[in-house]
Amino acid sequence: MAYVFSVLLLVAAGLIVKASGAAAFGIAIAVILVLGAVTIPSWLKMTDQWNRAIILRLGRYRGLGGPGLFTLVPFLETIATVVDLRIRTTEIRAEEALTRDTVSIAMDAIVFWRVVDPMRAATEIEHYRLAVERVSQTSLRETIGNHDLTQLLSDRKTADEELRHSISTKTSVWGVEVTSVEIKDIAIPSSLQDAMSRQAQAEREKQARETLASAEIAIAEKVRQAARIYAADPVALQLRQMNLVYEMNKDRGTTIIIPSDLANSLGSIAAAVAQKGGNGMNNPRQGPERAAQEEDRS
Repeated sequence: MAYVFSVLLLVAAGLIVKASGAAAFGIAIAVILVLGAVTIPSWLKMTDQWNRAIILRLGRYRGLGGPGLFTLVPFLETIATVVDLRIRTTEIRAEEALTRDTVSIAMDAIVFWRVVDPMRAATEIEHYRLAVERVSQTSLRETIGNHDLTQLLSDRKTADEELRHSISTKTSVWGVEVTSVEIKDIAIPSSLQDAMSRQAQAEREKQARETLASAEIAIAEKVRQAARIYAADPVALQLRQMNLVYEMNKDRGTTIIIPSDLANSLGSIAAAVAQKGGNGMNNPRQGPERAAQEEDRS
């Protein structure tokens, strides 16, 4: 932007000289414009919305420049560096790190961070980007060593928050804030994966057996309650028996005859009549004698 102003001033100086016809006044104005064009790039600066310029005056911190246009004192003030305030990401990886239960794993994570204090980021540390990466790697190994493997696998959110807090505590003195950390992947040895798979399968079988045993206990309790009801009411037991027989044979299209109390009583009467008839056949003289007695009575 400053160079554009310089070009415009040089063009204006040339037009003034040409229009004045080499007059002293015109030449003086042209000289002033030329000097302004030469010095503009040294005192007129501009930064983007997300950048801040660190301004030093005779080697000492003077302030921040931007966003937009800002001015410097020529030959006295300089821009030391420009700090980006946007959120940036850093990928970190820890290989062959030991957990608290001495399991060797590899872990990948992504750190989201940004500069909140440009002055400290520029004056307190030489390369804050490299420092954030190194601190993140060491903090990742510390987090792995402070947790068991099962904790890292089952509760990643807690590990993410602890890792973010650990990194942010170390980088806050540099004016850098860690907004979040996300664990991307946890790699464990293949032999340990097989062992964990067998363990998980055994746990599922154990839960299935416990569920089945609980169901058997509940069924036995209900059967015992039903037995008490049937023992107190025989009619209910007979109805239940008839219902079971019907349910077992309703799809077969068969006819089932079940004895009842009426059928039992009819069977007893028929048995008594048959017994009387059998007695008469066994004593044939009893018939004519009874007939003679009946004639005498008449």
